[in-house]
Amino acid sequence: MKIVVLGGGIIGVSSAWWLSQSGHEVIVVDRCTGPAQETSFANGGQISVSYAEPWANPQAPLKLLKWMFKDDAPLLFRPQFDWRQWMWGAAFLRECLPDRLAKNVRSMVRMAQYSRDTLRQMRAELSIDYDQQTRGILNFYRDHADFDASQLAADVMRNFGVDRRIVSADEVIAIEPALARHRASIVGGDFTADDESGDAHVFTAELAKRAAQAGVQFKYSTRVTRILTEGGRASAAEVIDENGRYEDLKADAFVVALGSFTPQLLRPLGVPCLIYPTKGYSASFPILDAKAAPFVSLTDSSHKVVYTRLGNTLRMAGTAELSGYSRALNPLRCQAMTAQAQELFPEILDFDRVQYWSGLRPSTPSNVPLIGASRIPNLYLNCGHGTLGWTMGVGSGRALADLIGGQRPEPEFPFLGQ
Repeated sequence: MKIVVLGGGIIGVSSAWWLSQSGHEVIVVDRCTGPAQETSFANGGQISVSYAEPWANPQAPLKLLKWMFKDDAPLLFRPQFDWRQWMWGAAFLRECLPDRLAKNVRSMVRMAQYSRDTLRQMRAELSIDYDQQTRGILNFYRDHADFDASQLAADVMRNFGVDRRIVSADEVIAIEPALARHRASIVGGDFTADDESGDAHVFTAELAKRAAQAGVQFKYSTRVTRILTEGGRASAAEVIDENGRYEDLKADAFVVALGSFTPQLLRPLGVPCLIYPTKGYSASFPILDAKAAPFVSLTDSSHKVVYTRLGNTLRMAGTAELSGYSRALNPLRCQAMTAQAQELFPEILDFDRVQYWSGLRPSTPSNVPLIGASRIPNLYLNCGHGTLGWTMGVGSGRALADLIGGQRPEPEFPFLGQ
């Protein structure tokens, strides 16, 4: 079949790769000048199966109320005159009901595990180097209540086959000596040795090169304006290239992987897609002392931020703003992130050359992504991965290629149309 994939981030490029490997003729369309230029560009870098947990849980509504008027809150809700935000918020509250949590965790963990295994296979077969580290993810706690609560979460993850191991404060330091100066304030942690980290942008760009060599056509600087239909099926994607020329890309099937912008394309078609952007921030610091900087990917539970070593850079990422589609940087958040990094690693990083970035994570109320067939028979979705696009990306692409090819995907997951 001829298949058009709309979106050139980790999700779209992974979908294109696996569709090509299945023998299809594939065209990828993206509005940027190259792959992974938006949400996949500068994320936290963690392949975090151990934290494939939804934001929606019974404790979340009270936390959101407490954080609503704090500019540096980990999850910030800023009400807008936007009916889409309010619909998303109402659905989020439904997902906070106790009977929803286990089901959502199970779905997220299954896809995350499958994707991590797929990434390992691709890394070995394609020889892609993306500053990967296979030293696990270490979450450290400086609050006893948070540490006690983490043990319950770790029990849930172990029930789903994730070896998220509770460790003492001394074990935290043994796993990552870069935290030694903070031993007095650390009360414990949890560690998942199977988790990984790496640069999502570099991986996606390299995978796009391999895909192009395999025959995938990439149309960059090209914006999709609408999906045309005929006889109840999608017939073409109307696009505008960098020179302002319109073109109708006809195909047998279409994959929409446009992240937070997916709903705008689908709404005129009557295809439901309850996704809203949650803006995340990152700060990338050049490393001054390579031996003293952390190698293990870290999560600082007290501030809800992660630290990942990417070559000679330490990437710090976190926070989430439900405040619309603006990517404008909030100076207070940037300053808070730098202050937190200075407190942890005062002599290791170059704070004068920090690079700030923000991206719009495409989030569903349950944090379970939308993967599979829409109500239009030949129109497929691969979107809504939230903070776990890098964690679930290659597996989502592979599973969707199986679905389009009429095969049963390997992971146990609530695929659309099944």
